[in-house]
Parts: sequence; C-alpha cells; structure tokens
Amino acid sequence: MDPSITDKLRSGCVIPAHPLAIDEDGRIDERHQKALTRYYLAAGAGGLAVGVHTTQFAIHDAKVGLYRPVLELAAETARQFAAGREGHTPIMIAGIVGDTKQAAAEAGMAREMGYHIGLLSLTALRGESTDRLIEHCRRIAEVIPIMGFYLQQKISRMTLSADFWSRFVGIPNVAAVKIAPFNRYQTLDVLEAVARSGRPHQIALYTGNDDNILIDLLTRWEFIVNGRPVSLRIAGGLLGQWACWTREAVKNLARINKIRPAALPIPPEMLTLAGQMTLANRAIFDADNDFAGCIPGISYVLKRQGLMSHTATLDPNERLSPGQAEKIEGIIRSYPHLTDNDFVAENLDKWLSF
Repeated sequence: MDPSITDKLRSGCVIPAHPLAIDEDGRIDERHQKALTRYYLAAGAGGLAVGVHTTQFAIHDAKVGLYRPVLELAAETARQFAAGREGHTPIMIAGIVGDTKQAAAEAGMAREMGYHIGLLSLTALRGESTDRLIEHCRRIAEVIPIMGFYLQQKISRMTLSADFWSRFVGIPNVAAVKIAPFNRYQTLDVLEAVARSGRPHQIALYTGNDDNILIDLLTRWEFIVNGRPVSLRIAGGLLGQWACWTREAVKNLARINKIRPAALPIPPEMLTLAGQMTLANRAIFDADNDFAGCIPGISYVLKRQGLMSHTATLDPNERLSPGQAEKIEGIIRSYPHLTDNDFVAENLDKWLSF
C-alpha cells in the first residue's frame, strides 16, 4: 500500500460500513448512493468499506450482478470528492466473500478498481479446519492486503479460535483486523494474538463491536508477553453503526485521540455517552430480534435524514421488525446529541445535486 494510506490506517479513523441505496425495483439508486459517499467523506470519515455486511452480502451473488457496479460507483465518487483536497484520499476497503476462487476474483477486481484493502469474510468456509482457513487467507493476501474480520456469531454462525488468530496475524500481508464478535472473550482472543505476533504495531486494530464502540477505543489493552508488557490500542472503527450519525462519530474519535496520547483520565461523560450509544445500537441494529432488522434500521435513520429514498433491501424478507421504528424514534427524541441531523440538513441538497 501507499505509505500514506498505511499511516492513516494505523493512526486510526472513522470508516463507515457503506449501505446500499436501491429503488423500489431493486436497482442502484445512484443519486442517493453518491450522496451517501459524499456525506461520509464530508463528515470526516477517513475511509469507506464497501461490499460489506451493511452493503448487503447479496451483491456478491453473480446472479444479482451488483458487486462491481457498487464498488466502482463508490470508488469514483470518492475520487471525485477527494480531488484537490490534499491529504484527504480515503482508505478504500472492499468486502470479500466466498470460496477461494470467488474471493480471489473479488480481490482482483477490488485491486483493479483502486481499493487498498480487502475485508475478508470467512463465512463461506464455515466448518473447515483452521489449516484450510489459513490457506484461504494466505491466497487472498497474495492478491490484495487484507483486513481480518471476526464477524459476530449471530450472523456468521462460526467461531474463529485463538489458534486461528495467532496464525492469521503471522501472514505478512495482513494490514489490519476488524474485531466484531460482540463478545469480550473473543475480542481478547484477537488482541492477545496481535500482542504475541511480534509485530503488534504493524497490524491496525479496528473495532466492529457496535455494542461497545467507545469502550473499545478508550481502553489501553495490555498483555504480558515473555515477561514484558505489550500495550495495544484499537485505533479506529469500521462499523455499521457509524454508517449513520457519522459526523458525531468523527467528533467522538477526535475527543478520544486527545485523551489517549496524554494518558488523561477518562471523563465520566464519555462513559455515559458509551452507554447511550449502546442503547441507540440496540434499537438501530434490532438486537432484541437477533439483529434481524439491522440493515433496514440503518437505512431507516438515513431515509429519515433524506440520505436514502427507501429502506428496501435486496432480500425482501429483510425488513424492519415490528416496533423497531418506534424504538429508533424514541432514541432520537431522548438522545438528540447522538445524531448529526443539523449537519445533514445543512448539506443534503449539495450532496444530492452533483
């Protein structure tokens, strides 16, 4: 990768998991899709993750045929937005799924389109041995630098062992790991593997634990390795939750970045805010229904702001759960400081118009 991208990745930034805006006929709503990309970059996001769970895994199906068009549109819109803005080249991350043949093909396409990193989902290899998983990861890492992905079990229906992670972080072209199991023990499996890897500061750590965002970012993680302490920090986040109210996410990460280097005490209000964000995530991600409505929940917030025209998904069975919209509205009424409604309202016409 370009060293400036590597430095940016390791320094930490907000990376929204980019949703898919579609019309009532299931086609890309290009006007709103472009507006979303512009919104994230204008809000201060340091990168974009496209073709990931929030973008809907269905786009990877050859019969749907949307993987290349969606990635191309995001990459081109991002290039246009960043043109003339020195130092504002976003980190472009492409979701990669499927067996080794499909994943290698997607990795090649992403690299060809200018993506810097592949976020590697292993769900297609569910039930395979650790040896097979590592072989797969090595093969894809030969095509594009990769970001490991510990996806929560409710969606992936698989557990990645501590042994897997200790071997995974030894792959030379691993650039980062997105830690998203929504589980403290499994989060520690990843962190400890990185601490023991011999190159803990070469692998960027990103939280994907949407239920625990600020605590992950505020914590100094320390492990004893060969009798000596090794300290880690989770540098940033690649999150579905940050696909909405992104401007506030950028502000919160900036506050955290002032606290961490100076080893300042964590202000109690940050811990309070962390709990409120988890409340918001419970509603938006539909945690009460095993996350069945998480993608429509994000779309609901964005549609409410005018950034999407529909909450429709490629899978007609994926919709808001009964009462989910009311729960989201309750969060917005009770905790308006979590939202960036004013920022969006001030800029929406501009993002939609070019």
